[in-house]
Amino acid sequence: MEGFDHLLNWKLKRGSHDLPGPDGGTCINEAALVAAGFEYRAIYAAEHMPECFSRPICRLAMWLNDHADDKERQRLLPYVTRLACADTPEIELKRKAYIRQHGCSWLWCSWLFGPTFETGLQVLEGALAIGRQADLFGPDEVQIRMDAVRADSPLLSEKPFFSKVKSWMT
Repeated sequence: MEGFDHLLNWKLKRGSHDLPGPDGGTCINEAALVAAGFEYRAIYAAEHMPECFSRPICRLAMWLNDHADDKERQRLLPYVTRLACADTPEIELKRKAYIRQHGCSWLWCSWLFGPTFETGLQVLEGALAIGRQADLFGPDEVQIRMDAVRADSPLLSEKPFFSKVKSWMT
């Protein structure tokens, strides 16, 4: 988490979001999209992510995001910059097998029958250790990207104070 303290001001929320809210207000995959330099858009499935994102890892991250409570979900923030790590088909199959082997499947019917959130985080960490690692983005670069998406949100521009501040900066 060190070096990415500004992400603490981004709020991860359950589900997909057409527009980010003033506090971020996106799922982990939508935040990861922005952090990696892509244009913001709602993400409804791992297959909606750009090709440079690992499908098994994004599925697990999305599942954890959507099944965590609000406090747990914020613990996913350090992973936002790590999801753009797609590798060869063989490595992606190894990641998928690792996730399933450790009891995590995005096909669970209920969180009650799945592992704890803590276990899910450990499995996410283990899957991320397999194969190619995401390119490192500097904290300043990520903050600029996240702030730009937040500033472009119509939800903010409808508020007079934020409109005034935005006009001073442009």
